[in-house]
Amino acid sequence: MLIKDFRQIKYEKEENGILTITLNWPEKKNALSPLGLLELWYAIDHAEKDNTIGVVILTGSKEAGAFSSGGYFLEDMVKNIPKNFRVEINLRDMASKRLCLKFWDFPKPVISVINGFAVGGGFTLPVICSDLVYMAEDAWWALYFVKRAVMPDFATTILLPYMIGINKAKELFYFGDRMTAQDAEKLGLVNKVLPEGELMSYARKQALRLIPPQGPALSIKLMKKTMHSYFREIIETQLDLENKVWSKAIRSKDFNESLKALKEKREPIFIGK
Repeated sequence: MLIKDFRQIKYEKEENGILTITLNWPEKKNALSPLGLLELWYAIDHAEKDNTIGVVILTGSKEAGAFSSGGYFLEDMVKNIPKNFRVEINLRDMASKRLCLKFWDFPKPVISVINGFAVGGGFTLPVICSDLVYMAEDAWWALYFVKRAVMPDFATTILLPYMIGINKAKELFYFGDRMTAQDAEKLGLVNKVLPEGELMSYARKQALRLIPPQGPALSIKLMKKTMHSYFREIIETQLDLENKVWSKAIRSKDFNESLKALKEKREPIFIGK
């Protein structure tokens, strides 16, 4: 897939070495569809091969009013995929194993800029892909997987307990309650919370500190590789487990009820089956 083929993300490269990838499906609040996830894989692949790119900033389009509303599971999700790319999409890979490992192995720093609400996959994507996270002070996060009666993805079932403790992770997984930017910062999920108007300028300033002439890019790449190497096999195993449980969850009556409730704009009524 070429950069010009991207429909749901923007790929903006600058001469200073910064690449900004913007989730850009505003009519769906930057939802993560199978097409959008494939485009992200190709964006990171292009960025890895391009020696003029030193650091990536990931954010959401301002028009959406969100960083990302999470996974898109409605019936038309395949219709939006050009036929020549459908063969590359594995709808059984609900944990996004291919994209996760692409991000985990990506040698260059990634900064996530959470400029609006981030739910479901909009929460878990920054957890797997980010080296640094900056968040708008009025933005919020939530793990809404429980509201859809499904499984978390992006290896978050191992990463989140490691990052914030298993009991706190269970609380976020089991209830799916909103978490403010300030709460996320206290938990260590966010490096800094800033006013919306200062968010991107601060992220860009920090990005430039990671690449020449300000930052020793090779040293930083080696640091990232060393830290990530221990978790690589663990994450791959966990992604396989998440996919196995996903296949069970999406066959449940509760999942079907959640989709029906979503269409009807009401709260689901679960039966535990």
